[in-house]
Amino acid sequence: MFTGIVEQARTVSRVETRADGGLDIVVDLGPLSEGVALGDSIAVSGVCLTVAALEGARAKFELSPETLSRTRFGAVKVGERMNVERAMALGHRLGGHLVQGHVDGLGRVRRLERLGEWAELDVDVPPALTRFLVEKGSIAVDGVSLTIAALVDLPDRTSIVTIALVPHTLDRTTLGDRRPGDGVHLEADVIAKYVARMAEPHVRGPIAG
Repeated sequence: MFTGIVEQARTVSRVETRADGGLDIVVDLGPLSEGVALGDSIAVSGVCLTVAALEGARAKFELSPETLSRTRFGAVKVGERMNVERAMALGHRLGGHLVQGHVDGLGRVRRLERLGEWAELDVDVPPALTRFLVEKGSIAVDGVSLTIAALVDLPDRTSIVTIALVPHTLDRTTLGDRRPGDGVHLEADVIAKYVARMAEPHVRGPIAG
């Protein structure tokens, strides 16, 4: 489990295609490698990955074809920066919101506008996620816990979320590097997903027995 409070943006140092259709990526964790062990879970741009090997501060992650089909990691390049967060420790402060590192869908950056030291980010959200979104609610974008400042529902059932990026977020994460058309990993609030699931029988009506 994660909080969406990115510790640092770290760099991909190696990318290798596997014979099974998967992908191995190596990320230089730098000081974040302290205390990391084989098998640990680390959120890399919002995707929960398992440390498969360690070479000093460099951690290797094995991405399955399933992971590649649900993320933008299939196009990852050496030198690309990734938002990194180690798993939260039980009893620590929850500074963001509950983030599982399970990508619900890919969004597309519509606009990134610098407003002095701040910025506004607009992201197109696919129809499957729109019912989990509320204004002033939480969403994770590339692993960053963010608050939805504005929400516009479109006729095609997609939505546009507007997010205000504070200077600290722009400095600590990769969101300031995003450009219109870029894909971003989206994870809806897990509480909203559970509530929607539990409400389904009431929306659909009783199941005939």
